[in-house]
Amino acid sequence: MKHYDLIIIGAGRASNLAIKASKLGKKVALIEKSKLGGTCPNKGCVPSKLLIGYAHVARAVKESSRHFVDSTINNIDIQKIFEETNNYISKVDPRYESRLDENITLYRGEAHFIENKVIEVDDQHLTAPKILIATGTRPIEAPHEKAWTSDDIFPFNKEIPNSITIVGSGFIACELANFFDAIGVQTKLIARGDTLLRAEDEEIRKIFTDEFSKNVDVSFDTSIKDISYENNSFDLVLENKDGTKVNHKSDALLYATGRVANSDTLTLENTDIEVNERGFIKRDEFFETSVNGVYVTGDASGYHMLQHAAAYEVNYLGKILFEDEEKPLKFKYMPHAVFSEPEIASVGITEQEAKEKGITYVASTTNWLASARAIATKLEYPRTKFIINPHTYEILGCHMIGPESSTMMHQVLSVLHIDNDIRHLKDMLYIHPALSEAVLPAAVNAVSEAKKFKN
Repeated sequence: MKHYDLIIIGAGRASNLAIKASKLGKKVALIEKSKLGGTCPNKGCVPSKLLIGYAHVARAVKESSRHFVDSTINNIDIQKIFEETNNYISKVDPRYESRLDENITLYRGEAHFIENKVIEVDDQHLTAPKILIATGTRPIEAPHEKAWTSDDIFPFNKEIPNSITIVGSGFIACELANFFDAIGVQTKLIARGDTLLRAEDEEIRKIFTDEFSKNVDVSFDTSIKDISYENNSFDLVLENKDGTKVNHKSDALLYATGRVANSDTLTLENTDIEVNERGFIKRDEFFETSVNGVYVTGDASGYHMLQHAAAYEVNYLGKILFEDEEKPLKFKYMPHAVFSEPEIASVGITEQEAKEKGITYVASTTNWLASARAIATKLEYPRTKFIINPHTYEILGCHMIGPESSTMMHQVLSVLHIDNDIRHLKDMLYIHPALSEAVLPAAVNAVSEAKKFKN
């Protein structure tokens, strides 16, 4: 039996905790069955956004006519695009490993709990008074052996398809569909419902669905009833909810229909660690599981399945374990973005959530056309929607759709972080005519709606 001060299962964001502990002189066992760095830099956030960068440039050329520029794309070197992305991915693992010092023992293998505080990896038994589970999630398995998930895109070492069918209506499906369509791969997106990004504010997602569908061929209210694969191609039978069936052929088939917890790989049945009905590990407000001294952070808990949330949680757990932090982590807000075309950024509740919960609110939606930089984009759809408490001016939700929404949202996040009062956004001094200035009329309109409500 090998004894450590801390065992960490999963070397994604949690590797930062290993480094912090090692600098304090703690002996750490870091276990990773795949690549150091975890999903985000290897198979998720980062490489997918690298691809979006290429898509953005291709779209700009294709849509240059709205700026009175006559241009054509002579060639898109898709092979080179994937080579560059694969090259970035290949450097992630060694970069992470280079940060580990002599106090950290790296185990490259799959961890299994033998009992509450005993873990087996590579035929060795390890124990520690503190254990962190940070094993993340994986894509739901595709229903056909030749079909892909997002894990098959990064790194991409396959023949580049001339056509691809993507199943899903969430952010992963939309981001990948936008990329493949933009670089010239014939793309079809299959959505079981009548809209995309169902979790977004209804008003914003309607705009997104309309604009996205102008570029990408989307079949709504549709599911795949039959799949056959022959001669390096898929023959699909698509069925609409009205019963109509059509045949569709595609070189590649990719499923982006959700993710599941990796907790089933840990043999938790040998422990007293509890999971919920979806397989996510239960925890208290201090990240501790039902076993004293065993913690869980990030996607493995199922709370906030976002990289920035996982990083924040790991950092805070470090304070709890090594800096005598006695307060639980209370997220003031949890923002997210969809890096597609259009781009969306969101924080707080949607209007439909406010209605369902019976929350007193006012909503205000404002276009960006007061900003010269926004006018210069030649786009009419960009919007900012505020949902606020009319009595306190507290921002309950903010939803943006338009270029650089994820960047613009940060000035809203600053107010949420320091002193949640939308009047700060109304009164602050903006650089004219920066794109961010589009937030000013949105804040003014929201404050005006609040005053009307009170009167």
